[in-house]
Amino acid sequence: MRILLWHVHGTWADAFVRGGHDYVFPVTLPGDPWGLGRSGRVWPEGAREVNVADLRNTDVDAVVLQRPREIELCTRWLGRRPGRDLPAVFLEHNTPRADVPNTRHPLADQSDIPIVHVSHFNDLFWDCGRAPTTVIEHGIIDPGALYTGELPRMAAVINEPNRRWRVTGTDLLPRFGAAGPVDVFGIPDGALPSGGVEHRGDLPTGRLHAELARRRLYLHPARWTSLGLSLIEAMQLAMPVLVLASTEAVRAVPAEAGAISTDVEDLLAAARVLLADPDEARRRGLLARAAALERYGLPTFIDRWGEVLGELTRRARPASSTAAPDDTPTTAQTAAAGTDGSRR
Repeated sequence: MRILLWHVHGTWADAFVRGGHDYVFPVTLPGDPWGLGRSGRVWPEGAREVNVADLRNTDVDAVVLQRPREIELCTRWLGRRPGRDLPAVFLEHNTPRADVPNTRHPLADQSDIPIVHVSHFNDLFWDCGRAPTTVIEHGIIDPGALYTGELPRMAAVINEPNRRWRVTGTDLLPRFGAAGPVDVFGIPDGALPSGGVEHRGDLPTGRLHAELARRRLYLHPARWTSLGLSLIEAMQLAMPVLVLASTEAVRAVPAEAGAISTDVEDLLAAARVLLADPDEARRRGLLARAAALERYGLPTFIDRWGEVLGELTRRARPASSTAAPDDTPTTAQTAAAGTDGSRR
C-alpha cells in the first residue's frame, strides 16, 4: 500500500513508517510546515519524499490526515478529495482545547473520513459528532532497558516549557526541585524557573535515551497533554516514573511503576523515597518497562494500523467505478470504514 502523510509528529511517524508499506511525504520549500518531507529522519527506504509538483502523477492508495488543512492540500495536489475518491483517515494526536468537554472536532460534521485517536481519553473528550471513530494506541520502538539510575536526579522531557507552562506542569518543577535535582530536556524557550531545575539541552533521540537512563527517576508533570511519548519511552528504558494522574496517564501507568497521583505531595514523597533507594527504584522501573512493552509495543501498533487501512481501502471503490445502484455502499458502511466496529 502507498500512503500519503505529512511529517507532523516525529516520534509517532518513527513507528508508523515501520509498517512495511510505501510512505509518501510531500516536499515544498525549506521550512514549510506543509512540506517538510522526512525532515532529516533516518527512516526505512519505503519512506520517501515526493515534490508536490509530482504528487498528481504518484499512485496513492490512502492518506493519513493530521491537520484539517491537509484535506484541501490533498485535493489540490493530487486532484482527489480525501474520503470521497481517496480513502482517508484523520489522525487526532491532541487533547481538545477551549470548551472542554464540549469541544467539537473539526471533522465532526461528516462521515466520510474516520477519526483515529491515539488515546481513549481523547476519544472520550472530543465531540466527534457523526464522524466514525476508533482508537489506535501509540507504538514505541523499544529503546532497550538502558536504565542505570546512577545519578540521584529526576529527568523530564518538555518542549517549550515556558510557552506551555501550566499545560506541561512547568510551574510545578521548583516543587520537585526541592525534593531533588530536576534535569529538563527538550526544546528550550528561555530560562526555566529556579530552584533545583536545570536545562540539559535538546538532544538527538539516541543521546536523549542514554542521558535519561542515567537519572534515577522520570518526572511527567503534564496537566493537559495527550499521552507523552517520552513518558512511554522512559518506561521502556526501565525508569521508574512520577506522573500526574491526568488525561491518558491513568490508563498508561500502573501505580507500581513508580507513583501516579493528582496530589503533588504524594509524588514528592515517592521522589524522596526512590532517590534515596536505588534498589527500589530499579524494581519499580522494571515493572514500568513490562507495562509499557505490553500496552505500547510496536507490533500491536503496526497490526492495528494495517487492519484499519486495509479495511478502508477494501471498502473504497475506484472513482471510475460504474457499479449498479444496489452495489452502492450504505451510509453505515461508509461510516464504519476503518473502525474496529465500536464507537471508540
